[in-house]
Amino acid sequence: MLSRVDPKLTAPQALCICPTRELAIQNMEVLKKMGNYTGITSECAIPMDSSNYVPISKRAPVTAQVVIGTPGTINKWVTAKKLSTNYLKILVFDEADHMLAESGFKDDSVRIMKAIVRCNPDCQVLLFSATFDDAVRAFVSKIVKDLFKGDYNQMFVNKEDLSLESVKQYKTIIFVRTRNSASTLHKTIAHDGYEVTTIQGALRQEDRDKIVKEFKDGLTQVLISTDLLARGFDQSQVNLVVNFDLPVKHEFPSEPECEVYLHQVGRAGRFGRKGAVFNLLCNDRDDMVMSKIERHFNMEVAEVPSWRSNEDFEAALKKAGLI
Repeated sequence: MLSRVDPKLTAPQALCICPTRELAIQNMEVLKKMGNYTGITSECAIPMDSSNYVPISKRAPVTAQVVIGTPGTINKWVTAKKLSTNYLKILVFDEADHMLAESGFKDDSVRIMKAIVRCNPDCQVLLFSATFDDAVRAFVSKIVKDLFKGDYNQMFVNKEDLSLESVKQYKTIIFVRTRNSASTLHKTIAHDGYEVTTIQGALRQEDRDKIVKEFKDGLTQVLISTDLLARGFDQSQVNLVVNFDLPVKHEFPSEPECEVYLHQVGRAGRFGRKGAVFNLLCNDRDDMVMSKIERHFNMEVAEVPSWRSNEDFEAALKKAGLI
């Protein structure tokens, strides 16, 4: 994105849209490091907490050259004519499969694309994700072809080429399915003497930011999360992911959310470091869901012989290169 921006033009030229405010903040941090000496300006378009809320009618027009944010906030800014699309050269969707899925942010994403096309049909569109199901892939191909001018390229990686073995690093994230599970597990782990924090969607935005920062800064070693952090959370020191609950479809709890599973295990093993993933299977339904995940990815997940044996877990961690 930075290479496409003209530092002399004080208007939005690059737009990156992310599904969560946490990912938007993270991407902004990376952008600022990479563009530290370029003179390029940037702004984060995310929902504001109550302490610094400004009505959109009182906001000044955006003059930052790069804008990174969530689809709802960006759509509001564009609709209120606070974010001009006249000079946009590049539009990036991070975690694009979620952004353009029926169950995700499809409506807001399409509105933003249409607003850009009206002013600038030559804007380059880039869509990134580790996963694309067939329905989203077909929609992406159609919407980009219908809205934007010129040729377009598609680059997809086959699912079988996505490695589930590269789960490698140094702290622990435990994924749970519900807020109640998160609360109960937090109490149990804290009672056993571990420093643990929990993040889920019902928390205030400033509290979520504080929890993520504490985990990144090493103040806590264990982070319990719903699937809020499943996508795009890059914390280089995470070495262990535990799926306390396997991700399943809400309406069909016997059917796995295979793409969510891939994103969750992908929180460990980033940047070439070592790590491991443990899936807790407590009943026949868990066994069935895990079998479906294995078939989906055409691979077998090794089983720890006995959950009561410290030696068996140590052997698994040793095999993963953690001890």
